[in-house]
Amino acid sequence: MLERIIILDFGSQYTQLIGRRVREQNVYCEIHPYNKCPELDSTVRGVILSGSPASVRQAGAPQVDLKSIRGRVPILGVCYGAQYLVYSGGGDVQASQKREYGRAMLTIGAPGSPLFVGISASSQVWMSHGDTIMTLPEGYRLLASTESVRNAAFKIDGEETYGIQFHPEVYHTTEGSKLLNNFVVNICGCRQDWTPVSFIESTISDVRRLVGTDKVILGLSGGVDSTVAAVLLHKAIGKNLTCIFVNNGLLRKNEYDSVLAQYKGMDLNVIGVDATERFMKDLAGVTDPEKKRKIIGADFIEVFNAEAQKIKDARWLGQGTIYPDVIESTSVNGPSAKIKSHHNVGGLPEKMNLKLVEPLRLLFKDEVRRVGAALEINPELLGRHPFPGPGLGIRILGEVTAEKVRILQEADSIFITSLKKEGLYDKVWQAGVILLPVQSVGVMGDERTYENAVALRAVTSTDGMTADWVHLPYEFLARVSNDIINQVRGVNRVVYDISSKPPATIEWE
Repeated sequence: MLERIIILDFGSQYTQLIGRRVREQNVYCEIHPYNKCPELDSTVRGVILSGSPASVRQAGAPQVDLKSIRGRVPILGVCYGAQYLVYSGGGDVQASQKREYGRAMLTIGAPGSPLFVGISASSQVWMSHGDTIMTLPEGYRLLASTESVRNAAFKIDGEETYGIQFHPEVYHTTEGSKLLNNFVVNICGCRQDWTPVSFIESTISDVRRLVGTDKVILGLSGGVDSTVAAVLLHKAIGKNLTCIFVNNGLLRKNEYDSVLAQYKGMDLNVIGVDATERFMKDLAGVTDPEKKRKIIGADFIEVFNAEAQKIKDARWLGQGTIYPDVIESTSVNGPSAKIKSHHNVGGLPEKMNLKLVEPLRLLFKDEVRRVGAALEINPELLGRHPFPGPGLGIRILGEVTAEKVRILQEADSIFITSLKKEGLYDKVWQAGVILLPVQSVGVMGDERTYENAVALRAVTSTDGMTADWVHLPYEFLARVSNDIINQVRGVNRVVYDISSKPPATIEWE
């Protein structure tokens, strides 16, 4: 029986991070909107109430029926969650005189509390809230304080319900992982048996029970998610899995052939389809980023469908959906505002009348890599940077042509190869080159040139939701710039993008 910690999401930007930190304790957890709390059956060992950008005092603030939870399973309220426990219990929550944001030193006043076992008497924590708890209700016992926040942690007498006004899930809370371990293991009694190996075993069993002897089709992209999904499905159903790898002509240099060779070396049943000519023809003359994405997505569906129709008796479509995708589709406020279309196999299940099998839908990205390692997948494949579905089509600003693809592939190859050669590739979450719709004057030899400019992009991130630019060494950037200008015909200027997300996005289109 799979044990669960339920995290009720009140809209905090840190909710997914709480989930990842709980998973790091080898404890399975699920994130649900606060207004869609699941039934607390025998598998639920505890509930965590997340933070929120809202104030418990404002009209329409998110609320949950605590009567159905309190006393049944342990509860940990984090920031807004703690304030809601106090406010709903009759305590006093007021706006702070100044926003409490940043590092603070927590002084533990109840060292015998199970929540603080093994944690230093004085420990750094991270505060991020506009309201603060002024007075605890009767029956609420103070556990810890900071210099400016008296009621930083508390417990409700007679039940395993705790509240903390700081964020244990962020790295700035130096002993936050220990606190979460105390809650999910010591207080909730979880067994810590949620491991990559246990996930693989249960998933293979679940897929066999779900799919039986039916055939499954999976679209491979060369990325981590689809690769791990393919290997898992292959272990479950063997040759009843057929993988289709479509070359849209917008992959990195030599990627189609090299990735196809890697897949076939893994004993996967892979069909390669080179549809470069079709994609290039349909993209001719198109400059709008959304139109390019839609064309690439529609062409992929048509090419994939045409190849899939040749596979008789296929009943299932495999997808590399991961847990953040699932959370996004059921978020507190509904799907986020669309910034840009995302390219995947959306529309295929309905078009092909197939049922979905998604073996990774319970996993975060870092967990996918750990499962892949347990499956003994080539580390080179597992360590690949994320690559956009529309490929270089959205890294060529403006119209896509064969010549522009050539230029970008060459420049990108130099950048990525240099990162690997210098031991920097694994320190970067995602990197690539963007071909700008700009030409500039240059001098090569004794001749004036008027050629293209490219931008290098390298970011650090955990999940792509936020990202910061990487401070690559100047000497390295100088060498890459020099190599691109000298070796790539058509480029005479290289710039480096130092924008973070937000406000910028990782990709330029």
